[in-house]
Amino acid sequence: MRCVVVTAARATRNADDDGHTGGGAPTRADEPPAYADRPDVPPAYANRDGAPPADSPQPGAARSDGAPACADHAAPPHATRAADPLPRPVLRSAVELYLDLHAHPELSGHEHRTAGRLAARLTELGCTVTRSVGGGHGLVGVLVNGPGPVVLLRTELDALPVTEATGLPYASTVPGVMHACGHDLHIAAVAGAVALLAASRDTWRGTLLVVGQPEEETLNGARSLLEEGRLYERFGVPDAVLAQHAAPLPAGTLAHAPAGGPPLLAGSVAVEAVLHGRGGHAATPHLNVDPVLMAAATVLRLRTAAAEATAPAEQAVLTVGSVRAGERGNITPDRAELSLTARAFTEDALDRLTAAAERIVRAEAAASGAPRAPGFTVTARSPALAPDPELTARVRRAHERLLGPGRVLDLSGSSATEDFPHFAAGGVPVAYWMLGTTGAGPWRTARAGGDPVPPNHAPGFAPDVRAALPVGITALATAARQVLDPRPAGGRGTGS
Repeated sequence: MRCVVVTAARATRNADDDGHTGGGAPTRADEPPAYADRPDVPPAYANRDGAPPADSPQPGAARSDGAPACADHAAPPHATRAADPLPRPVLRSAVELYLDLHAHPELSGHEHRTAGRLAARLTELGCTVTRSVGGGHGLVGVLVNGPGPVVLLRTELDALPVTEATGLPYASTVPGVMHACGHDLHIAAVAGAVALLAASRDTWRGTLLVVGQPEEETLNGARSLLEEGRLYERFGVPDAVLAQHAAPLPAGTLAHAPAGGPPLLAGSVAVEAVLHGRGGHAATPHLNVDPVLMAAATVLRLRTAAAEATAPAEQAVLTVGSVRAGERGNITPDRAELSLTARAFTEDALDRLTAAAERIVRAEAAASGAPRAPGFTVTARSPALAPDPELTARVRRAHERLLGPGRVLDLSGSSATEDFPHFAAGGVPVAYWMLGTTGAGPWRTARAGGDPVPPNHAPGFAPDVRAALPVGITALATAARQVLDPRPAGGRGTGS
């Protein structure tokens, strides 16, 4: 994901200072955190300030009156519920996988070790795994459990070029690389969900596809899997594709696109621009054409593009995320490179914004007397993400049964972008939701006017794993069960 996720307005009403989030009895800040007495979740996953990981009981926790969390919410007999404790081996394995992946992040296109760890875990769970799908490090795991619907669970593999500054004992060991977007959490949650489903094959029928997608951060991985890897041709067209994404919402909550609202995430266009100058000695600027000055003027002008190319009612953003030029202060280089991203909620707006950006780049180069026309290359494009309404409604109802309605929020119109919409090619229904990762302590501190919660892509991004991971596991498993056929009581699985 290439931008910060905007938090939902309802989140504030569901994380009040009394600690109540609507999914059970409130937990005071001076009480021990959920899972504090469980050996499968070590103390290392606690918030750095010692605050509890969430304001309400998590899957497996009990309410203060002794009843299971969400006991008042009826659920189908084959549904996973928050009242059902996660089996200790499932949770332990997911946590161990998360810690390992977080400490060993890999950049887009280099996800060999990450793919290997996920492939090994899926194989242990009985999946048939195919590696190198799409020419990169993509992988597909298949778990067949008799005739029935096909459900695809997608997780991303890549990390970001960010230097971690969390101070966590399991922080990145790779200089300049960090899982700053939560993909490690996504992988661990998918692995946990597959473990739950594999262990309960007598309750469902169908086929589970698990896709480990590389290069999501470059917006190239999904298309590579689908086109070069012929994903649907080789492994079957799914009846539903499901995914979730870490977001700076209260840990223990989920967020869906509201019915009838705008797309959940914006579409985007990624561009690489090259400005050409005439290099020389810094002491003779009259003999040079300075691409650094050209780049500076271009960046400032690009900041006006969204306002000039789109109507005030349209949501659009154009950001220059990287400027690269020169090596020494006494040398005028001969080129400068810009990386920029345009975001909007319609294809027409994206086209207008991209055209405006190209016009500005070329005009500034001409105004500076550039010896050559600039390069302007679109490197990736992804449409806006509009989850399937019917599938989303079914999944949301299941999540409300799982957690309680107060912990399932509305979220729409985020300018974050994803390449997940490509999985909807050919009309395949997709559902996508946000997974809250912010612990109670940081959330309350931010609401009280203290330090803001570090968002995705920030060096301090640190999901509250104890609260977020169990919810992420059960949210995925529960969503998958809404599509898979339930088996009658006493049915026997035929999985391979």
